[in-house]
Amino acid sequence: MSEVILRQEKVVIPTYELSEYDKNPMFLEKRVYQGSRGRVYPHPVCEGVSDVKTDKEYNAIYLENDYILVMILPEIGGKIHRLYDKTNGYDAVYYNEVIKPALVGLAGPWVSGGIEFNWPQHHRPSTFDAVDYTVERRDDGSVTVWVGETEKMFHTKGMAGFTVYPDKAYVEITGQVYNPTDRPQTFLWWANPAVAVNDYTQSIFPPDVNAVMDHGKRAVSEFPIAKGVYYKYDYAPGTDISRYKNIPVPTSYMAYHSDFNFIGNYDYNERAGLLHIADHHVSPGKKQWTWGNGDFGQAWDRNLTDENGPYIELMTGMFTDNQPDFTFLKPYEEKTFKQYFMPYKAVGQISNASTGVAMSMSIGDTKVDLTFYTPVGLRDTKIVLTADGETVYEGTLNLKTAEVFETSVDVNTAGKKIVCTLIKDGKEILSATPTESHEPVPNPAEEIPEPEKLETNEQLFLAATHLEQYRHATYSPEPYYLEGLKRDASDIRLNNGYGKYLYNKGRFEESIKYFETAKKSSTWKNPNPYDCEPYYNLGLALKMTGDTDKAFDAFYKAVWDGNMQDKAFYQLACIAAARGDYDEALGYIEKSLVKGMHNLKGRLLKTALLRLTGKTDEAIAFANETAKIDALDHGARYELYKLTGEGLDALHALMRGDNHNYVELALGYMAAGLNSEAASVLDLVPNDNEPMAHYYKFFLTSDKSELEKAENAS
Repeated sequence: MSEVILRQEKVVIPTYELSEYDKNPMFLEKRVYQGSRGRVYPHPVCEGVSDVKTDKEYNAIYLENDYILVMILPEIGGKIHRLYDKTNGYDAVYYNEVIKPALVGLAGPWVSGGIEFNWPQHHRPSTFDAVDYTVERRDDGSVTVWVGETEKMFHTKGMAGFTVYPDKAYVEITGQVYNPTDRPQTFLWWANPAVAVNDYTQSIFPPDVNAVMDHGKRAVSEFPIAKGVYYKYDYAPGTDISRYKNIPVPTSYMAYHSDFNFIGNYDYNERAGLLHIADHHVSPGKKQWTWGNGDFGQAWDRNLTDENGPYIELMTGMFTDNQPDFTFLKPYEEKTFKQYFMPYKAVGQISNASTGVAMSMSIGDTKVDLTFYTPVGLRDTKIVLTADGETVYEGTLNLKTAEVFETSVDVNTAGKKIVCTLIKDGKEILSATPTESHEPVPNPAEEIPEPEKLETNEQLFLAATHLEQYRHATYSPEPYYLEGLKRDASDIRLNNGYGKYLYNKGRFEESIKYFETAKKSSTWKNPNPYDCEPYYNLGLALKMTGDTDKAFDAFYKAVWDGNMQDKAFYQLACIAAARGDYDEALGYIEKSLVKGMHNLKGRLLKTALLRLTGKTDEAIAFANETAKIDALDHGARYELYKLTGEGLDALHALMRGDNHNYVELALGYMAAGLNSEAASVLDLVPNDNEPMAHYYKFFLTSDKSELEKAENAS
């Protein structure tokens, strides 16, 4: 049996260093980036890269078994820098042997190669920054490296767990995204593997993909044979744009629709490629990007590497099918998912694939060629080939991990439906048949009309919601809300929506009026409305204006609605804790966690309340449980330090000297009015020359010396 070898070591990579970051981040409100809003604050911006290459040391984490080697760089966004197939000596993702940034990222620097993980938008604002990381060994012999961060722009948390198993030739990614804020946020998640390309390279999209679309679905092309103008290039009368060699200009395309769970690429010269596998119900995103196989693209190849040649990006979206295509993450909500990247060989154009097997079925007039590759091993698995329901071939797969089986079957295929099925223990595990999409090629997206031109209030509400959800760079949702309210000042959804818009702007006093109106309208004939979100939002605004008694009443009414219980009970617990009513607060937080067990902010509050009420053993057990839910959670580890006096050095190492991590932890206590607890966290910040920790310390303690320290900080 293979074993997973874990090692951490310093590696030297030739690097073109960045210039100093601009100390004044851009405040551009209408910058367009990747089809959505290009704000960066509070990230600094870098506007220069050195022309001189120097050797630089990085911390690299390696996961390796008999089949694959995975190299992770926590100091560059936690990306997978290399995925190497040991069975055939093939780099399944583009292995860039130099760190050569170009200023194409949201905040400037971005490097090509490996697998970049982009969230909450694309490209990730912190793609070139260091992230938190930790390692987890499991009883089955697998090893997981967790990387993640709580990002600075919206305070949402995202993390990825890279797992390698002893006898599996793939890397499994477990994604977790979490919203620790009191209001809805939006996100997308695009994994961005780069793959080396040449004249023999093909992007392997599923067989039912008949159309692809540009960013924002502004342009459409038939696929794989483009027949018209796409990205200002005319492919008539017909060009196969799944082939890198046929795309001369910078081009992006995303699958319009597919019911298959895979996307990949294949090098017919190397007889090897990369497959991504994920459930299409949560992973509809399938995309290719290229700089183009022309002079412009070759210039960009030189900009991004010294010797590793051209590449394409083969992106995979979770909870998203386009860029931008954002999904809501409600207050304190967590979403989780899995995706798999596996090197494969010999199969070529994929007919169907799973995490257990990739298969191709090539149908000629008088024969059918079958090829199977397994990343996990297949024993006693029956192959059944049928023509119009009649069995024309049966065989058995007995393959070890990373082995291939190929065969040809003589059969007259003319006019017949050919199906190949794999059966294990009497159950079908995968099948393939020629697939033709009968969906019409979609039309490009249309711009949202001006507010006055929309006919109904429902359209106005949906337009405003769309603009907020998709972080539109140039259109504001406000005119759509106001036009609708001009037509009907009592509209529940528009009042609640506009109130949230104002709340997100920090205009708390103004927002109260609209939440009150939404509440009044929803209780026109019924004091117990179907939807109590306006009560919850009213509670938030009242709390922010200091009227905690009325906020408490609003939150308590919101818990009458099952959809709001976890959020509103958490807010009740925060108010009770701020009053010093710890036992009452414990009762509320228990009710909150019934529906929101993975609310890390709620779990932090419960642990602190258990500690403050002397329930030490229960607090320790609960904190340890939290650490299992989230391997990078700082709050659980800090509470364990407070409870046991141990683990502070390990906590500092996990937080890697980043003041932002300490501030985020302090905010968890501040939300519940536990200000002395928050101040104790800020006493631990390692960098005394950054201002925000001092501003928060002044807020918590009224110590004016903290203001002076903030003013004199960098």
